[in-house]
Amino acid sequence: MSSWISAAAWPLPVRAQPQNLPLVGFLSSWTADTNQRFRQAFRDGLKDEGFVEGQNVSIEYRQVEAGEYDQLPEMAADLVARRVAVLFATAIPAAMAAKAAAALTPIVFAIGSDPVDMGLVASLNQPGGNATGVTFLTIELTA
Repeated sequence: MSSWISAAAWPLPVRAQPQNLPLVGFLSSWTADTNQRFRQAFRDGLKDEGFVEGQNVSIEYRQVEAGEYDQLPEMAADLVARRVAVLFATAIPAAMAAKAAAALTPIVFAIGSDPVDMGLVASLNQPGGNATGVTFLTIELTA
């Protein structure tokens, strides 16, 4: 019997090859409540672009609570070691840990400070390096 005929007779789990899905790292230093809402928005945004978690992309989540920022460098290094295709970081402490851990891995951040002042990017219009993202800059109003 030829190999393709015998292979067709194998049960599906034996024939199925494991999928190598692109891996996205999600590193967060937001509170658990904010993080849960943001994770869902993140998954929804990926889905809008055709990426569905578990179907054609995998996501590894790492988060700390406020004040546990000393754990972020190890978490970021672990995600980089897992060879994530991109490392997404929320809030300043997570973005800084991602930048320190990932010299070549693309980083996308969402922060509430000036990424130039933080040293994450060279400039807003030409970030350079491996990091880019969204910032929510506000201007202090004085009377």
